[in-house]
Amino acid sequence: MALRILVAGGAGFIGSNLCERLLADGHEVVAADNFVTGRESNVAHLVQNSRFSILRLDIVSPVPELGQFDRIYNLASPASPPGYQRFPIQTLRVNSEGSRHLLELATRDGARYLYASTSETYGDPLEHPQVETYRGNVSSTGPRSMYDEAKRFGEALTMAFLNDRGTDARIVRIFNTYGPRSDPRDGRLVPNFVTQALRGEPLTVYSDGSQTRSLCFVSDLVSGLIAAMEVEDARGEVINLGNPEEHTVLEYAQLIIGLVGGSSTIVYGPPAVGDDPQRRRPDIRKARSLLEWA
Repeated sequence: MALRILVAGGAGFIGSNLCERLLADGHEVVAADNFVTGRESNVAHLVQNSRFSILRLDIVSPVPELGQFDRIYNLASPASPPGYQRFPIQTLRVNSEGSRHLLELATRDGARYLYASTSETYGDPLEHPQVETYRGNVSSTGPRSMYDEAKRFGEALTMAFLNDRGTDARIVRIFNTYGPRSDPRDGRLVPNFVTQALRGEPLTVYSDGSQTRSLCFVSDLVSGLIAAMEVEDARGEVINLGNPEEHTVLEYAQLIIGLVGGSSTIVYGPPAVGDDPQRRRPDIRKARSLLEWA
C-alpha cells in the first residue's frame, strides 16, 4: 500500500537515504529540511520524481498545512559533534519544540511517528554492550550536552504523547553509521579517515586508537528504520539500531589505508576532548526479535 510520508531532516545523510528507499518502495515522500546541516545535493537526484517534494522548513516553527500524512519520520537534528557544537541552541530547539510540532501533527493525522534518537543517550557508557534499558552516563552540562540531553528530552516527549494523547510512536537509538552522502567535513570517523586517505594525508587517531566503535552501513540502518516504523508491535518501544561488530579506531584507520591503497600514515594526537565515549557497541537482541532485523 502506497503511503504519504513526511521525512523531517530529509536532506541529511540518513534522511536522504531513507527518502530514496521510500520512493523505491512506491510511497509519496515529502522531505522537510532547514539546511543547517542538510545538503541540497543529497536529494538533487530525487527532485525529478513526481512522488517527491523537498521543502525548506524549520520545524521549530509550527508546521504549515501540508495535507495528511500516514507516517512521520523525525530525523531533524544536527548529528555530528562539529554540527551540534556549531549550532547548540538550534539542536536543543529542534529536538524539543520541533519534535512537539511533529508529534502534534502525527496526533492530529493519526499518523505513525518514529523519533530518531541516538546512542549518545548512553553517554560514555559504564555498561557494555549497551542495552535499551541502560539509563546512560551522560553529563547535562558537558560539551556534548546540547545533543545528548536534547535527544533524551525528545524521547521523553515522544513517550508523553504516546501515553497522554495515544500517539502511535516509537523510538530508535541509532549507532555509528557510514555510507554514501556522508558529509566529508562532519568530523566523524569514516568520513575523516577516507577524506584524509584519498588526499594522501596522515590519518589522525586520537590517543592510542584503542577506543572502539561499531559501524553500520546506511542501507542496513534504513531497513531498520522502516522495520521499526512498520512493525505493529514496535509501538511504544525503544530499539537500538546498529552493528554489534566492534573494532578499535586504529583498526578502522589501518583498514581504510589498505582499501585506498595510498601512502598515508597514522599520526597520534591527544585524547579527544568533550566526553568522547571510549567504547560503543549496541545490544540488538530486541531488533532481532521484534523487527527480525540485523
